[in-house]
Amino acid sequence: MVRQEPKEPCGIVDDQFFDRRTMTETAVKIRAGYNIAFQCLQETPMNLLLSVHPSRQQHIIGEHKIRFAPEVPARDFTDMFGNICTRIVAPAGRIDISNDFLIEDSGLPDPAAPGARQLPIAELPDDALIYLLGSRYCDTDKLSNLAWSLFGGITSGWERVQAIVDYTHNQIEFGYQYARNDRTASEGHSERIGVCRDFAHLAVTLCRCMNIPARYCTGYLGDIGVPVDPAPMDFSAWFEVYLEGRWYTFDARHNHPRIGRIVIARGRDAADVAISTSFGTAQLLQFEVITHEVTEQPAAEHQARLSKVA
Repeated sequence: MVRQEPKEPCGIVDDQFFDRRTMTETAVKIRAGYNIAFQCLQETPMNLLLSVHPSRQQHIIGEHKIRFAPEVPARDFTDMFGNICTRIVAPAGRIDISNDFLIEDSGLPDPAAPGARQLPIAELPDDALIYLLGSRYCDTDKLSNLAWSLFGGITSGWERVQAIVDYTHNQIEFGYQYARNDRTASEGHSERIGVCRDFAHLAVTLCRCMNIPARYCTGYLGDIGVPVDPAPMDFSAWFEVYLEGRWYTFDARHNHPRIGRIVIARGRDAADVAISTSFGTAQLLQFEVITHEVTEQPAAEHQARLSKVA
């Protein structure tokens, strides 16, 4: 089984975004999508997490559809974390997987709530408890003593989470050349190098050590409201914590609120949100992610362009 990981029912989901009734003059439209190709030696069952999370689908303009070339039967299901998964059997040879869509966003940066309270364990919703436990890449047992020594004296709640984010941001040096898909949080801490997933894993782990529910997120994050990064676009990773009755977004790599996050999946760590899991040999041939703000473009015009490509 090979997993390609990105560079609910959960009744307490709160996407802290908006619905169409609360859109303001700050709203922006974002073009997002991907072109991914695999080479399979034989027919290979695959599970894909490439659809926008249900909590953001109401903001999609027009069609959001995963396209396959050659065409193959596909079936969606919802996993235990509330993510949309797509099952296919890839044929022997090359298969191209793509999507290209428009989505509306508030245009506002990640919400901040300094002073938000950390709830006692006894007051946490049942669905949040799983996000207090160690997981494949979030090895809480190895970092618990460190976490309490560093953050035990800091006011619980938002201030403590921000201290964890600051520490993680300074502890790890970002570089695409540092990517390693089996690095745990404790290894990221000791090696002091990594990519966005390593920042998220370390921050999630330290939060859990401090009894703060934290979950890993992956999705699109374009260079909106910030200088454009010349490096090729990739899926991004960040995390969310549960404080005072809702989930809040934090990003230990960038360490400042960003505009235009489009969540694809949430889970305990990257193992739960791999963009593809192949049950057989599948060589990655192409990987391109698109995310950027667009000027006003009618949905009909956008869909007409897509139909010509398809």
